[in-house]
Amino acid sequence: MRAVAQATADHLADVGHAGETVAVGYDARPTSREFAEEIADVLAANGHDVVLPERDCPTPLVAHAITERDLAGALVVTASHNPPEYNGVKFIPDDGAPALPHVTESIETHLRPPEADPDAERGRIEEVDLVTPHAEHCRDLVETDLDGLSVVYDAMHGSGRGVTDALLESAGADVERHRCERDADFGGTPPEPDYANLQALALAVQEHDADLGIANDGDADRIAVVTPARGFLDENLFFAATYDYLLEERSGPAIRTVSTSFLVDRVTAARGEETYETAVGFKWVAEEMGERDALMGGEESGGFSIRGHVREKDGVLMALVAAAAASEESYDRRVDRLLAEHGEVHQSKISVDCPEDRKAAVVADLADALPDEIAGVDVERVNDADGFKALLEDGSWLLVRPSGTEPKMRVYAEASSEARVEELLAAGRDLVEPLV
Repeated sequence: MRAVAQATADHLADVGHAGETVAVGYDARPTSREFAEEIADVLAANGHDVVLPERDCPTPLVAHAITERDLAGALVVTASHNPPEYNGVKFIPDDGAPALPHVTESIETHLRPPEADPDAERGRIEEVDLVTPHAEHCRDLVETDLDGLSVVYDAMHGSGRGVTDALLESAGADVERHRCERDADFGGTPPEPDYANLQALALAVQEHDADLGIANDGDADRIAVVTPARGFLDENLFFAATYDYLLEERSGPAIRTVSTSFLVDRVTAARGEETYETAVGFKWVAEEMGERDALMGGEESGGFSIRGHVREKDGVLMALVAAAAASEESYDRRVDRLLAEHGEVHQSKISVDCPEDRKAAVVADLADALPDEIAGVDVERVNDADGFKALLEDGSWLLVRPSGTEPKMRVYAEASSEARVEELLAAGRDLVEPLV
């Protein structure tokens, strides 16, 4: 961590930010505060003033602080949704958007043992409030009165506790809290807001007769929603429904990744808007949002942001957006309406074990291995922006791409029925496994 901090100081000097103020954030893991203090110490030794949050806080609050305070950038100690024994550090540049590869590669080239800059006056380290400015910005961006809306909020013991729930209450919602105590072990499960980990939230929504359930991951940059009728709401359906809500009073294109549902495209087309597709990873979504002045961008893993905010996924802001949408029309009703208008959409994914040193070869071999027909339907065209995405004549698709975080190949499929999705996933597995 100290070597990364030194490399970041060297990188900032290279890009004209020597000695400028930097933020250092951290999540709720037991080691995160200590690591953040060590990082701050190295940056201060290199002449940077450093602002630290008063407590562990969501990553998007740190990203917002960069633009709100005109900082040179930030480092955040977090492993996000991963198990509690994991940890890592994330660099965010001066625009508050995710770092692109050329930035992280620059930092990597500077990795070295830390040392004080002999020409720099040691910087100050100060604890500051990052919660209030972010909350005020969110309330200004999403002007809504949630009076009468009941929400169960699940922090999954992460950094959203006392932040997302407080924001919802400040807008008038009646909030019931679930897993909102700090637990460095996250209750024994990774703070990943997926179907398996949110069944207790779904039950709580039923028990409290709530209008909506909202969950954040460990560092609250992602959101998941639970509804009374559906339980866990597929993130693709959440994206399409939330974008549909935003279009009621605003305009602008949507940005989605190759693994995100075509339902978003159908909503945009019906409203006279455009959809733009990127590789998987919110950094690519953020870049395209800036270029297209997009209204909303997101990915099927639960990361979203909207125009007027920093181009970083923000589960706290999106909780307020989701609550505002639900106060106008329930997600169950809106999703039913969209599916009736645009057709049923189902999506799922599987993983195939693949060593890191085989990923590139598997992707290369896929170029020759892709058949003209998959699961009985002709391939209409192939998108190779991120792995290979085969678009079939019946409107379904199959995507195969390497995981960016695990030794696996990911296989995604979308179709008009769950049975058809399973057929496509099986075909995808049969396609990939022999190549590994």
